[in-house]
Amino acid sequence: MKKLVLALCLLGSAATLFAQEHFPVNGVVHKFEPTYAFTHAVVHVNPQTTLTNATLLVKGNKIIGVGTNVSLPKDAIVTDLKGRHIYPGFIDLYSNYGVPTPKRAEWKPGPQITSSKTGAFGWNEAIHPEVNAAEMFVNDSKTAEGLRALGFTTVVTHQQDGIMRGTGSLVNLTDEPETKAILNPEAAAFLSFSKGTSRQNYPSSLMGSIALLKQTYLDADWYAKAKNRDFTDLSLESVNAVKKLPQIFDAGDKYGILRADLIGDANNMQYVFKGNGDEYARAKEIKETGATVIIPLDFPKAYDVSDPYDATMVDLAELKHWEYAPANAKVLAENKVPFAITSSDLKDVKEFLPNLKKAVKYGLPAEKALEALTQAPAKIIGEADRLGALKNGYLANFIITSDDIFTEGEMLETWVGGKAFIQKAIDNNDYTGIYDLSINDYNYELHITEVKEKLKAQLLLTIANDSGAIDTSKVAAKLTIDNNLVSLQLESEDVALKGLVRLSGLLKENGRLWIGTGKSADEFQLKWKAEWKSTLERKDKKKEDKPVPALGPVWMPNMAYGFESLPTQQAVLIKNTTVWTNESAGKLENTDVLVVNGKINRIGKNLTYPNATIVDGAGKHLTAGIIDEHSHIAISKGVNEGSQASSAEVSIADVVNPDDVNIYRQLAGGVTAAQLLHGSANPIGGQSALIKMRYGSTPEDMKIKGADGYIKFALGENVKQANWGDYNTVRFPQTRMGVEQVYYDHFIRAKEYEKAWSEYNRKRTGTPPRKDLELETLLEILNKKRFVTCHSYQQGEINMLMHVADSMGFNINTFTHILEGYKVADKMKEHGVGGSTFSDWWAYKFEVNDAIPYNGALLHSQGVVTAFNSDDAEMGRRLNQEAAKAVKYGGVSEEEALKFVTLNPAKLLHLDNRMGSIKVGKDADMVLWSDHPLSVYAKAEKTMVDGRILFDIELDKQKRVAMEKERERIIQLMLEAKNNGAPTKKVVAKTKQLYHCDTLEETH
Repeated sequence: MKKLVLALCLLGSAATLFAQEHFPVNGVVHKFEPTYAFTHAVVHVNPQTTLTNATLLVKGNKIIGVGTNVSLPKDAIVTDLKGRHIYPGFIDLYSNYGVPTPKRAEWKPGPQITSSKTGAFGWNEAIHPEVNAAEMFVNDSKTAEGLRALGFTTVVTHQQDGIMRGTGSLVNLTDEPETKAILNPEAAAFLSFSKGTSRQNYPSSLMGSIALLKQTYLDADWYAKAKNRDFTDLSLESVNAVKKLPQIFDAGDKYGILRADLIGDANNMQYVFKGNGDEYARAKEIKETGATVIIPLDFPKAYDVSDPYDATMVDLAELKHWEYAPANAKVLAENKVPFAITSSDLKDVKEFLPNLKKAVKYGLPAEKALEALTQAPAKIIGEADRLGALKNGYLANFIITSDDIFTEGEMLETWVGGKAFIQKAIDNNDYTGIYDLSINDYNYELHITEVKEKLKAQLLLTIANDSGAIDTSKVAAKLTIDNNLVSLQLESEDVALKGLVRLSGLLKENGRLWIGTGKSADEFQLKWKAEWKSTLERKDKKKEDKPVPALGPVWMPNMAYGFESLPTQQAVLIKNTTVWTNESAGKLENTDVLVVNGKINRIGKNLTYPNATIVDGAGKHLTAGIIDEHSHIAISKGVNEGSQASSAEVSIADVVNPDDVNIYRQLAGGVTAAQLLHGSANPIGGQSALIKMRYGSTPEDMKIKGADGYIKFALGENVKQANWGDYNTVRFPQTRMGVEQVYYDHFIRAKEYEKAWSEYNRKRTGTPPRKDLELETLLEILNKKRFVTCHSYQQGEINMLMHVADSMGFNINTFTHILEGYKVADKMKEHGVGGSTFSDWWAYKFEVNDAIPYNGALLHSQGVVTAFNSDDAEMGRRLNQEAAKAVKYGGVSEEEALKFVTLNPAKLLHLDNRMGSIKVGKDADMVLWSDHPLSVYAKAEKTMVDGRILFDIELDKQKRVAMEKERERIIQLMLEAKNNGAPTKKVVAKTKQLYHCDTLEETH
């Protein structure tokens, strides 16, 4: 039967050649197309419809019939599946099958500023939407075989490189020529946040990638509208051309999905997101994007935590992700997030089907799993009229499995375009039973059993032991049956069969009689015969499937100190405490403060409020929350975009990381808000993010709504690249004089840009000017809609930048660091600029040799709004002690010193109408201290943000106990997994990088 099928497959191949009418045929053209009928099958027509005892008809490359009452054509080649299952072929939307992986160009000394790509293409190598996978696709038989063995019949393949990656092609996993394999040369457009193999310096950070993507969309729109262009940009033409296609965005992780969705919303696009398997931790927020997600089944291996010391080095976040990753698909299904499944990210694709079964075992409904592999991907790429189901007229892409593929089933055959690719031959003969086996006149009993369509053979031998008694032993034999051929291999101590015995032969009488020859261990010729005698009583015990352990809770964030549910706003009444108001009322003893709906509602004595939570503040001190004017915590993938002299277009607000444990640690130090600043790698850095320490929130919810915009400028050694090494001495500027010219050049260009727009808006004719995100940001500064915080040290440069600002018509808002501010305090006061300085840092590099610890007090004495900042994750949680140094160095009063880290930074950030002091109507961002707030003995007992208590010293103790219990619970699960044979990986100590102003990091 199988030989006939193969012969007809060859005829089918000839028919395929005939279908390619524009290709010549060398030889006789065969027009015959066989019809295949698969009967008595469980047919999964689609995820919603399953037919039992059904028939599937296939002719050529199409399905021509499916149902329980299908008439068989007389010439049909019939295969009785006897209850086996047929599914639509799986579709993988995220593949690089058959597409070459680009190689990164050799590194050369010095920065690469512009693209090295030849041709009329865009300026940045990471933007190449013109790349078309179809033009480079070549069949890869080995990879195709591996994917077909997983059930995949079709993939969308693309070159996985760059930010705008070009188009991907829908490809059948066939051995037909490429012209037949490619079903749709442009099935989708692909994007990511990674610049890939590009050696170009820009972008060097995640925020740079985001800015580049935003600017490219604007440029493409401008290019499309521009009339009488005097240049050609094939990349921008391609951006516009591929907009009509499905847009598949490799977002990287759960927060990447939320970030990319904002870009899509701004450009009227709904991306399909490729995730990384952590979506369960933000399923609700991902649901709100309205997007479909493509999820991998790349589950992390358990760590080998058998050594208790090694176990301490595994982060709790990793432990929790290991536990929850197999349930990711289940959580998405429960939250009604539409998703497809991909085999990508797996180092070994053979893990795909076991992981798929594991996902189902963890609660993913089988019909949802089937939908995610068939119907959902077909809909995403607009191919639901020919793929993803078993219907008349659809492509004959399907799989045949021994049983339910999501539980016990195994792959038998994969059909692609009506052509069979066999993983395991379908054999309907029943070979199980007890056989009389004779080998050269020696007689034995042969037992054949079947487990999951795998035959197992066992020989019963009689052997005399040392005492002369006869023992019966069982010897396992290796059995292979292929069509009518059978082979047996066994090794025993039997006198007649001593050593390795190899037997081969033919099957007769429907497999009930086996006859053949063989060789003994000493190569002696053997004759053998096995004849079926009786059925074998089944004694095999069904393996008990261990239930999935109850999953622990998903915390917010899903890591150390996370909340099972976020604290809610409630009425809180703090009684009988010392209140440092930072207002004209000064310090109030034995006073109550009432918080209602996140605001300070009343301040006074003997206050009451129905159902308020009462906090005893006796002997304690209540202050406004600390505000860190200069911080670099909670930032994802790069604090500097230092690849150009100006990166005004990038924004820290695009890359806020709410899962940084330093947020919680700073809450424990009384910090409630911060400005997250770009680094100091270039004169004009990136835009800031103003956040509250809302631990457990999303990136967007961390931000302070309605706050003014800020941007980081920088002066000194970093911007002129004094310490970057000789190979970088290409990027302008290289001197402090050059830094000044950068400012003049950019602000003059911004004014010219504003003039061009003004003229266009007045005339409303012709092509509008190109919208430039960098110059738009500088215009905001000129128009007092964005404010400058400048990294600074030496008085000469401080004077220079104030002069530039005066001559350009704007003010510097804040000089940060400002360690020589005491030398120019009078000029700063005249200019109206504040100072955010260090308390007592000096002489840590040459340009701060003149720094003194009295700087803050001297600035304050001259009427300059003065703050102390951290610029450091560790110092950020001790800013109350930093404020105390203003008392020590310069005799600043205690109340004024406290303002250095509360009200004054609020003023510098234009937030003093909302925070920085304890006043009725302001945000309830407050800290209850155990002692005098400037004391080294003071502990933040409760830290409140928007009226929510996000840190409580007593609850913190409970959290630590709960965290240890959670760690130990999951470690025990890992140990159990190892004991049960699961693969493990070695624990490797990891350190988390803390960003500072001068941190240079290429993360892509």
